[in-house]
Amino acid sequence: MKITTIFIAILFLYGLNTTSIKDSSLTFEQSIAGTKAPKSIIDSLEIVNVEYYDADGKLRSGQFVLNIAVAQDVKEAFEILKKTKFPVAKAIPIVEFDWDDNASMNANNSSAFNYRFIAGTERLSHHAAGRAIDINPMQNPVIYGDGKISPKGAKYNPKVPGTFTTDSEVVKFLKSRGWRWGGDWTSLKDYHHFDKP
Repeated sequence: MKITTIFIAILFLYGLNTTSIKDSSLTFEQSIAGTKAPKSIIDSLEIVNVEYYDADGKLRSGQFVLNIAVAQDVKEAFEILKKTKFPVAKAIPIVEFDWDDNASMNANNSSAFNYRFIAGTERLSHHAAGRAIDINPMQNPVIYGDGKISPKGAKYNPKVPGTFTTDSEVVKFLKSRGWRWGGDWTSLKDYHHFDKP
């Protein structure tokens, strides 16, 4: 027992421990608190724990609230991101941002379920059913046809770590599973967005 304790202490001192920094550790009930989603949608959701590396190479853990039907795809996508050390800033259910998509994006937060309309419309987003994910919005912004960029201050530069391109392994993986990537859209580019109708 003493040898094990000493070994763990040595690993910690030399920075070799693999314990992740927790960005989020909510219960399912906490992750949906205050949502206006109907019971039929809530019953189709689950909370998914993921691990990823940040831009400093530190292992972190976060969570997504997802439709059960797409949860496995996201788990496998994050295994790819972790394996390739593709940096992810954070993954915190949007309840922690009072269900405010802009606040979440401005914090460079990756998120999934949010019972809301598509910006500027009265149509429910795929996020409303937990069938969409947004990853690293500051590196992968929305670029509208008129040149407007969201979130404010974001820049799309494929050379910056954490930025998606058509060659990104996880983009190819999700598309192979039937997901759509906003980077393929023509009327606008939504580089952080993936959805599976």
